[in-house]
Amino acid sequence: MNISLNKCNFGFEELKALGHIVSGLSLGIDKDKVAEVLLKLIPQNKKDMMSFLVFAIYYRKNLKYFAILARSLYRICDQQTVFGMTQERIKSYEKIRKALTEATLLLILNWNIPFKFCIYACGAGLGEALHQVQIVEYKPTEGPVYYISRQIKPTEARYGASHMECLWLVWEIDKLHYYLYCSVFEVITDCNSMKSLLNMRTPNRHMLRWQRAIQEYIGNMTIAHKVRKIHKNADGISRWELANTADNPDYVPLKAEPQIPIEGSNTADIGTKFIEEVRESYKKDKNYHILTSLLYKDCRNTSLVNALDEVWKNSYYEGRFHLFDGTTYHRKKHSCVMKLCSRLLISTILH
Repeated sequence: MNISLNKCNFGFEELKALGHIVSGLSLGIDKDKVAEVLLKLIPQNKKDMMSFLVFAIYYRKNLKYFAILARSLYRICDQQTVFGMTQERIKSYEKIRKALTEATLLLILNWNIPFKFCIYACGAGLGEALHQVQIVEYKPTEGPVYYISRQIKPTEARYGASHMECLWLVWEIDKLHYYLYCSVFEVITDCNSMKSLLNMRTPNRHMLRWQRAIQEYIGNMTIAHKVRKIHKNADGISRWELANTADNPDYVPLKAEPQIPIEGSNTADIGTKFIEEVRESYKKDKNYHILTSLLYKDCRNTSLVNALDEVWKNSYYEGRFHLFDGTTYHRKKHSCVMKLCSRLLISTILH
């Protein structure tokens, strides 16, 4: 074997490698790599959002319940969805950005120590933390080795709580087969009926398939129940009850409505002279003048944005303003409305 001394380091307590800080005890995120995340502005289009999510995905094994936090952000990257940053999406973005800068240190895996498998499933997603109890500074310390999570599918959302936990257990064991095969591990859950479900004599088709999937792990696996109040590995965010509004990712319409894209066609007989008067009126108002400057070149000048009034600034960060042919439009739910500056112009268009 040939080695290059220029690529080797000896006698160091910790090293930087591939965006991580590696030590003899733990694996963490290189703070220098994520320092610019705090300075990054809220994404203004799908390209910026995808760039941020791809960066965050690289460190997802250090982020607890990443899929649940990023659920609403993934949805606005869909080609059929019009980009718009609502208050809930801004909160999700800020939580992920904060999590990147405060990510948990992962313990270095020790194959001679049993694993603890902490799982939780809810209507928003599925999450798990693979733990071990290791000796750190001469004291037994429990810490995470790996985090894994994903969003639930529409068909899975109809499962009951017990079946959801069983589904999650089977999925996690399959994904972490490399860690768990021939290893002793304890499954910790807040669902007391999981053990009886996996051992039931007359299972339904789902349970029968899941029982077969974990059959090879039965001898090394034990299931322990932990009360929800002390099940601290479960993510509190995924248990919050949100209002049934359009901003909620789990929004359920009260009535069946057709899936209509947020696009519209509105025909009106408006002369060119009127449009030119609207454009000229923008120059006489501070907020309109700044807004058109920001939208015209997709500018991200922070000083210009801060010069806007608070209400205007919030709407701008939420992506509600659009510029088309030099005219400003404000998007609200499924409609876009032309913004007029002068009251005289409002009277003109009404008459």
